[in-house]
Formats: sequence, C-alpha cells, structure tokens
Amino acid sequence: MTVGGVLSEAFDLYKRFFTRFFLTAAAVFVVLNLFSAIAEDVQTDTNGAVAAFWSLAAVVVLLVGSLWLQGALTATVADVRDGRADDDIGVTFQRVRPYLGTLFVAGILAGVGIALGLLALVVPGLFLLTRWIVVTPVVVLEEKRATDALRRSWELVRGHGLRAFGVILVTLLVSAFAQAIFVGIFSFLPAFLQNWIGGLVANSLTAPFLALSWTLLYFHLRGDSAEVAAA
Repeated sequence: MTVGGVLSEAFDLYKRFFTRFFLTAAAVFVVLNLFSAIAEDVQTDTNGAVAAFWSLAAVVVLLVGSLWLQGALTATVADVRDGRADDDIGVTFQRVRPYLGTLFVAGILAGVGIALGLLALVVPGLFLLTRWIVVTPVVVLEEKRATDALRRSWELVRGHGLRAFGVILVTLLVSAFAQAIFVGIFSFLPAFLQNWIGGLVANSLTAPFLALSWTLLYFHLRGDSAEVAAA
C-alpha cells in the first residue's frame, strides 16, 4: 500500500463517478447547510432563545446527516469499485440507515478520544485519528458494533500508520484548499446564500473525495486493493 496508490485510485473513481458522488453528497448538504445558514443568520437578528434553538437544531441535523452521508458514501465506494454503480442513491441511503446508531456511538467514542488527545499534546490525538480512520467502513461493510469497529480499525492500521497518516494529511489539505476556493467563488452572494449555496457546493465537491480516499484506504489495509475495472 502506498499513499500515491490510494490517492490515484480515489481520484480515478472521483472523476468516473463524479455525478453520482456529487448528488449523493448534495442530497444531504442541501439540508445541512440550510440549517447552518439559518443558525448563523439568526444569531444577530433574533433573541437568544430563538438563536439557541436554531443552533441546537443545526448541531443535531449536522450530526445525524453527516453520519448518514459518511455511511452512504462508503457504501457507494464499495459499489463502484468494480467500474459500475449497481444501486441508486435512494437504495444506498436506505441500506446504510440501520447502521446510524452504531456510527453515532463509534463516532462519539472516537471523537472524544481524539479531541482529548489533541488537547493533551496534539500528537496523541493525531495518533488516535490515524488508528480509527477506517471505523466507518468497518461498521458499514463488516457490520461491526461500535467498540468492535474501533478495535478492528486499530488492528488494520497497525504497521501502516505513517502511510495511513499520509493519506489523511494529503486529503485534508486538498479538501481545505478546495473548500476555500469554492466558498470564495460565492462571496458575491448575501451572507445567508453564501453560507447555504457556497457551503453546499463546496462540501458536495470535497466530502466525496475524503470518503473515497479513506474507504479505499480501508480496502488497501484489508489487502483488497484490486484496481478499478476499466470503463
């Protein structure tokens, strides 16, 4: 497994199935970014109770929607690795729905551990992030429970930590750079529309590449790194 190999395969799939990945992400981000835009807009235009309500609603919607999207994108990657998409977007989301509870628990456990590690000395947080980076594919594709998924991810990454961290670092930098560009394109819009439409486009373009790279990392770590079938 190499960093370049994972990223090359991810970019190839991203190009070939761009519409599928973009629409899958947009179906969720159109709602997530709307709630985020409303929550930000009401901070200065309404009283504290209303602002608090919308902030809480945005957090809840963001949490549930993000987990569902992560699972759906993971399932989509597994679906298209053979060079064709067998399931439509609706079927993919339905297939992932039973795993939302497990994804929530695993995400909370991993998130707390990583956050504490980052607050402590930074390095422990990055170490845990690397060891738990393939938890979502393990939950969705291996149907593991939360704690088992964390353990399985840890075992898969063991011995490949530097390369896994390389994939994480490169994809996060690419995503952050692309996000800044795409959000900037919509800077001419009013703040509300910039947050909603700009965020929608930026997230729908970048989130699939992260999911692609990290799910393919899972397959490479598992030893299933066959190249994508030719178009």
